[in-house]
Amino acid sequence: MINQVTVVGRLTKTPELRYTPGGNAVTNFTVACNKPKKDGQDQGANFVECVTWGKNAENLCNYQKKGNLVGATGHIQSRSYEANDGKRVYVQEVLAERIQFLEFNGNSEGNSNTSEGAGSRYNRQAETNSNFTRVNDDPFANTGQTIDVSSDDLPF
Repeated sequence: MINQVTVVGRLTKTPELRYTPGGNAVTNFTVACNKPKKDGQDQGANFVECVTWGKNAENLCNYQKKGNLVGATGHIQSRSYEANDGKRVYVQEVLAERIQFLEFNGNSEGNSNTSEGAGSRYNRQAETNSNFTRVNDDPFANTGQTIDVSSDDLPF
């Protein structure tokens, strides 16, 4: 039997991190996936319920927000629980084992679940990398000299 799911779409709301009494991180999130076009007409979207645990949950909550494009790979699971009104509720969701961030807005706001804005990490990295050679500082640019390379020097 094969139970493998890949979902690509946009987050319908900013994920919220929760912890179980045992200390495990978990988050539920919904991915909006466009339905295939029919006769050139947009058919709306499917809303796929997903759940992820551990580092995946922490990373998703710390670095993604409503509207961002994500990809999730996992399998479908069914479960049920008893609601507060005593009725049995059945849930079918994707247990996301791998999540890929397909879009990053790069703003310095981040979301409320992180102590450091997601964008500030990238801004800090850009500042550290400012020591690299710039295009206009390239010593080989516009020298007019050619480099002779014999076929014996090539590794293939």
